[in-house]
Amino acid sequence: MNGQPSLDDVTDGGSLGEQLLAVIDRLPTGDMTLGTLLEVLGDEGLLVIAILLTLVFLIPVSIPGVSTVFGAAILLVGISRLSGRPLWVPARLRTRALPADRLRPGLIAGMAWVRRLEQVSRPHRISAAVDGRAVEAFNNLAFIFAALLLMAPFGFVPFSNTLPALALLLYAVGFIQRDGGAVLLGHVATIGTVAYFSVLIGGGGLAIRELMQRFAG
Repeated sequence: MNGQPSLDDVTDGGSLGEQLLAVIDRLPTGDMTLGTLLEVLGDEGLLVIAILLTLVFLIPVSIPGVSTVFGAAILLVGISRLSGRPLWVPARLRTRALPADRLRPGLIAGMAWVRRLEQVSRPHRISAAVDGRAVEAFNNLAFIFAALLLMAPFGFVPFSNTLPALALLLYAVGFIQRDGGAVLLGHVATIGTVAYFSVLIGGGGLAIRELMQRFAG
């Protein structure tokens, strides 16, 4: 792994927030690619990988070019969970350059959401929402769908990345803690994202129609 510490090397069984901060603290300060980030995290802990990749989107201001790369990586995490196979990332995605100078502050800012969820999440709450093969498959499909929403080309619109990222964070924490309450909130956030995007698309369609009518007149 090119000498980079893995997630197992930098954590010692602390809280989820402490583990994530330990990983962020050891990210390289120079050039960074998605492959470098995944090497730091190691091959284990797919949900921890997903949580880390969502953090930069939990603030209203997005970082250009990151949602497609991170969204695709989170999508592959969801597919890996659904299929039960190891995480695979294509070489083109692994070598995609990332804005390292803006990435670290975004990750640290997003940690506030993790801290909040740690305070309210309860292990094994509403177990019916996380237990059972069919339920797990449905939840993993919802996780994949939220990753696709994160990749939608609305990054220039405030909260268009924040809402699906929040859904993904709720899903990941819910899966780790076996907290059905967090997973259900993730479903709510996903539905809210779809509603928000529908308004954006509908409003954009109306604006285009109005412009066309003006030019036609």
